[in-house]
Amino acid sequence: MTESDSIISNRSLSELLQDSLTSTPCVNIRKNAKVRVATGMLVQYLERFTDSVVVRDDTKPIGVIGGREIIQGVFKNPSSDFFEMKQVDEIVDKHLNVVTPDTTLKELISLWKEAGRAFAVVDMGNDDYSVISVKKLLEIGIKNTFEFHLSEIPKKKIITFDKDATFGNVMKLMLENRTRKILLEGTNQFINDRIIIEAIEKFDYLLGNDHFLDIPASVVSLEDAKVVADDLSLSEISKIMYEMSQPLIIHEERAISPWDICMSLEKR
Repeated sequence: MTESDSIISNRSLSELLQDSLTSTPCVNIRKNAKVRVATGMLVQYLERFTDSVVVRDDTKPIGVIGGREIIQGVFKNPSSDFFEMKQVDEIVDKHLNVVTPDTTLKELISLWKEAGRAFAVVDMGNDDYSVISVKKLLEIGIKNTFEFHLSEIPKKKIITFDKDATFGNVMKLMLENRTRKILLEGTNQFINDRIIIEAIEKFDYLLGNDHFLDIPASVVSLEDAKVVADDLSLSEISKIMYEMSQPLIIHEERAISPWDICMSLEKR
């Protein structure tokens, strides 16, 4: 094995993940389904199972819908019409990354950075696909020992919201900063797209309520980020995140997400 072959990011997904690569089924929705149906699926699956729902035209995947598309749509049209009148093919992100077992880790992460979404489907032939997302890549971090620790992850600005913020304020921050998680200032608690989508569902998909953006975000329960004092290794932090339903780690002045772990794996 050459030095280049030994670099994790140059190895294929099938080599790094083996049978686990195709163990996550693809959650699908028809292109003519209502946005309400897609939103309900995201409430059920978002982050716990997969990051997005794949939109199909018959058997062919044509795009993807995740929390970003729902947040964007509600921010522009905060009414039940968005959920009851629009079809998923009207809001679908058609930039769907399709990879194969021979795709390298470096190639996958490059596709993700270009798309701005850590999600892809693995083509297994015969119109059969599985899903690969950041949670799957945490398995690589768990299985491999690296001389890399939390303190080596670059610090970046932490996006926060205040206790009086409305859903509109929070969603605007998410869209402007292209992030799915925002911390409540002065705490380790955060709100994310899944929490907002769950709130939308509880408000009956905004039926009879056109003022969702003005509702205080404090009406929902926030998630707790895990505060870590020790300078843990990449393997240790990957294991902690893998076992969290909504992974976010606070270390010193860093808010570390699974995406940061992916960026670290790309350099291994």
